[in-house]
Amino acid sequence: MPFTADAAATQIQERLRNVYQLVHDIEAQRNRTEHNLNNIVKTHEKVTPEDKVSPYYQQKLKNLYSAAVTDAQQEEEILRKALGKINEIRAIRNERRIQARNAGNKETIRRGALMKMLLSTAQTLPLYVGKAPGAKAPPLCGAVPAEPTYIAKMGDMVAALVKGSEEEENWILAEVVQFNPTTNKYEVDDIDEEQKDRHTLSRRRVVPLPLMRANPETDPHALFPKGSIVMALYPQTTCFYKAVVNQLPTTATEEYEVLFEDATYADGYSPPLNVAQRYVISIKESKKNKSQC
Repeated sequence: MPFTADAAATQIQERLRNVYQLVHDIEAQRNRTEHNLNNIVKTHEKVTPEDKVSPYYQQKLKNLYSAAVTDAQQEEEILRKALGKINEIRAIRNERRIQARNAGNKETIRRGALMKMLLSTAQTLPLYVGKAPGAKAPPLCGAVPAEPTYIAKMGDMVAALVKGSEEEENWILAEVVQFNPTTNKYEVDDIDEEQKDRHTLSRRRVVPLPLMRANPETDPHALFPKGSIVMALYPQTTCFYKAVVNQLPTTATEEYEVLFEDATYADGYSPPLNVAQRYVISIKESKKNKSQC
């Protein structure tokens, strides 16, 4: 839905007010939760391990635990609402950026600023939190690939296999301009504005990047195992290269440690380098890909 600058600003301000109120609601709910948890602790202290728990205390503890579960569920609901509003703000800002680009008002970003933006985008990628214990991470969460029929949306970041000036092929970081269902092809822009290139590519040459981070503590199955062959964005560049997963992240904020294939080193691999989940994907390197970005 197209936004004027004023309309976008108004909608963002409205959502910021919602977030402000929700943050206060979260704090109030957390205080109620802590009060209930303190009551549980105090009740347990009244019952020594040697004593048999009386029916009175059994029922009291049962009620307190039930209330604590309800409190936690309510706090989770408020947190999800706040995160939803934040995602809406991001979507509005992204829509405005796309409109400006389509109108020919594309902002020029210096390379240093671009690298910082890519890092920030990876660090603030939404974290998947399942609504039920044991829930499987959805497609495009961490290492979980997209569904075969998935079509990346306008403005989404993807890895794209493109031909260079000397016909060599490289996997680059690109932004989706549009998808043509008639030709079954994407139009993508090279994210590196120094290149200023637009490419028309078949679907097999475009790989969507993760839309959510996986939490290693709750969804380790959504991460690439150690030793996996992957494609990863080489630090301070906008190109993907073949690499081996050396260490997995252990927390939601940590990055992968990978070893890039590099013939200039004696063992054929670079020293360990950190790469965010968003920029580690499972794709095959083209045999023609011999150049560097």
